[in-house]
Amino acid sequence: MFGAVCTCDCVSDVFFGTDYHSHLGTRRAGMVFYDNGFQRSIHSIETAPFRSKFEQELREFHGHMGIGCISDLEPQPILIRSALGTFALATVGRVNNVDQLASMVLDGGSGHFFELSGGRINQTELVAALIARKQSMAEGIRYAQELIDGSMAILALTPEGIYAARDLLGRTPLMLGRKEGGHCVSFESFAYFNLDYEHDRELGPGEIVLLTEQGVTQLRPPDAQMQICSFLWIYFGYPTSCYEGVNVESMRYRCGGILAERETVEADSVSAVPDSGTAHAIGFANALDKPFQRPLIKYTPTWPRSFMPQGQQVRDMIARMKLAPIESLIRGKRLLLVDDSAVRGTQIPDTIGYLKRSGAAEVHMRLACPPILYNCKYLNFSRSSALGDLLGRRIIAEREGTVDPPAEVMARYLDPGSAEHLAMEQRAAEVTGVNSLRYQTVEGLERAIGLGGDCICTYCMNGRE
Repeated sequence: MFGAVCTCDCVSDVFFGTDYHSHLGTRRAGMVFYDNGFQRSIHSIETAPFRSKFEQELREFHGHMGIGCISDLEPQPILIRSALGTFALATVGRVNNVDQLASMVLDGGSGHFFELSGGRINQTELVAALIARKQSMAEGIRYAQELIDGSMAILALTPEGIYAARDLLGRTPLMLGRKEGGHCVSFESFAYFNLDYEHDRELGPGEIVLLTEQGVTQLRPPDAQMQICSFLWIYFGYPTSCYEGVNVESMRYRCGGILAERETVEADSVSAVPDSGTAHAIGFANALDKPFQRPLIKYTPTWPRSFMPQGQQVRDMIARMKLAPIESLIRGKRLLLVDDSAVRGTQIPDTIGYLKRSGAAEVHMRLACPPILYNCKYLNFSRSSALGDLLGRRIIAEREGTVDPPAEVMARYLDPGSAEHLAMEQRAAEVTGVNSLRYQTVEGLERAIGLGGDCICTYCMNGRE
C-alpha cells in the first residue's frame, strides 16, 4: 500500500510509490484519487506489470490525495458510500472469521456484499462495513481491527485526508515520509526516497494517524507489544527495505553468516537460488571464506519480478523457466547452494536437476529459514492452506503416521539438536535430491534480525503465538 497527500497534484507520487511494491503482489492493482470527487481504477496484473496497466491513465487522473495497492487477493482499493460518507479503502492482512463478521453485518437484513473475489466476500469490503458501524473513521478502524481474527493494516482515503492504521501487533509495517508540501505513507520504506520524501518515522503497532496537507495527526498512540513478521526479512522484503530500522540486505548477510557457523561440508564454492537467496549466500560465503559464484542465473528480461500464479503446477513451471545454468561453473564442482526457504519443497528438485544435469559432483542445500511447519494465520504470504502441503509436515506424517502429531512430538521436531529434527533434514535432502540439507535455527534467525524474539513473529516455524 502507498498513499500521499500533497499541496499539488500527487498522481505521479502515488503511481511510482505503488509501483515500488510490485514485488509483493502479482494479481490485482488499483489506485484512487480525490479532488472534489473520487477517481478509481483497478486492473489485473497477472500477465503484465503494474506500470504497463496504468501508464495510459495517468493523464486522466488528478488529485492532491490518493492511495494505491497491489494485491494477491481481492480487487482494491474499494470505494464505499456509508453513514461516514464516501471513502476508499485498501488493506493488508488476513481475516479468518469472515463468515462470523459477515453475519454480524448482515444481521437485520440491511446490509449486502458484492461478489468481487471469486464468489467469496471481499475482505476489504467487509472491513469497510465494520468501520461504517461506528461514529468516526478512527473509532471504526479500531473497532474492525479488534473484531478481526487475524491481522489488518488499513489505508482509508476520505475528503479530509488519509487515515493510516498499522495492524494491532505490527505484523506488517507502515512508514511515514515527508517533503515540502507533502506527506506519504508506505508499506515499503524505500518506495518514497526517489520521490524526494525523507523518512519521518514508522507507525507503531495499532497506531492510527491522519495525513492532511497540514501534516500528520496522531489519533491513537501505538501499543507496546509487537510481533512483526520475520518472513519479511527472509524472503518478501526488497533488499533496500528497512523494517523497525533493520535493513533486509544486511539482515540476510548476517543470517547467512550465522547459518555458516555450523557448516562442516567441504565444498568448492557457495552459490544461491536467485534472487532472494543471493544475500544469504553472500553472507554464508564470506563467513566461510569461500568463493561466491553464480552458476544459476535468473532470466530477468522475462521475469523481472516475483510472479506467483495461483496454481501450484503453473508456479512450478514458472520457477523452472526463470533459471538458466552455467555449466562451466557447475561441472565437477561440489556446491553449497543457499536458498531463502523451503515451504512446500516442490521447486527444489527442478533446481537441483539443473545442477546435476550440468555435471555437479555434489549439491548441498542450506536454507536461511527454519522449517515451515505451520500455515500462517495472520497474513496471506503463504499459499499453503493445508498442513499436508508443507515439506516438513509431509516428512513428519511419513514418520509419525499423522500430519498433526501431539504437541510433545512436535516439540522434538522443533528442537534443532534432536534426532527427530536431524532425521527431518536427512529426509528433506532425499526428497529434494540434494546430498545434504540443513535449516537455519529460530535462534539464529532471531540473532540475524536483532530485535529480540518477543518482537518478531515466528508462528509459521514454531507455532508460537
